[in-house]
Amino acid sequence: MNRPRPVTVPEMMSRKGGEPLVVVTAADFTMAKLMDGTGSVDALLVGDSLGTVVQGRPTTLAVTLDQMIYHTEMVVRGTQRALVVADLPFGTYHESPELAIRSASRLLKETGCTAIKLEGGHHFAKTIAALVASGIPVMGHVGLMPQSVHAMGGYKVQRDEHKVIDDAVAVAEAGAFSVVLECLPVDLGRKVTEKVKIPTIGIGAGPHCDGQVLVGHDLLGLYDGHRPKFVRAYDDLKERVRDAVKRYSADVRSRAFPSPEESFH
Repeated sequence: MNRPRPVTVPEMMSRKGGEPLVVVTAADFTMAKLMDGTGSVDALLVGDSLGTVVQGRPTTLAVTLDQMIYHTEMVVRGTQRALVVADLPFGTYHESPELAIRSASRLLKETGCTAIKLEGGHHFAKTIAALVASGIPVMGHVGLMPQSVHAMGGYKVQRDEHKVIDDAVAVAEAGAFSVVLECLPVDLGRKVTEKVKIPTIGIGAGPHCDGQVLVGHDLLGLYDGHRPKFVRAYDDLKERVRDAVKRYSADVRSRAFPSPEESFH
């Protein structure tokens, strides 16, 4: 069986203003294989959101580079078509461009992913430029930045039009191949998308972005915590899981499982 042709960074960039890009987060081999196997996902993001939906933490701040490498390597192993992007976690690029290059190099070398994502706008333009100059593709992230949740005073819609546009333009001019826009008013999401020359990937930034991203656990209805307004759950798998486990437990207790057909003779 022929492997599907992988999505590339230039292909992602060429979709600016065209068919919307589909991005989903994944954190393990099974989920990556299921999502990528649909042939409909353009990029799988190994987001540090795994800190909340996988590790059960209140924020993403405690996620380490070693943990991101661990999860990203599994996702890459389960992926054939989608472009795999991995988050640089908090504290692994903030000190200097040199630290960012070392951290990103580890992610690419030890996992086989194609690109990295980092949060921050104008202040991190020099870092993005250094990464790109080193041959490391970068996806930017502006607007609400979960790694700055304390500085921002919580998870809030970002309404400072000048700052958001300035950040997005700086990220694009530094050489990022795309930029995530998180929690923006619809009109601001449209303005940023029209202003920058790279694809914008929205999450709570309205329908005018060049693509959309959702956390896989949210999309499938697996996460049992707070569901933001911008999330659309396409199933309620957490209830399916609970129902399946209850039925399994009942069959074990009634000795209906295993059956003669499920036993060796």
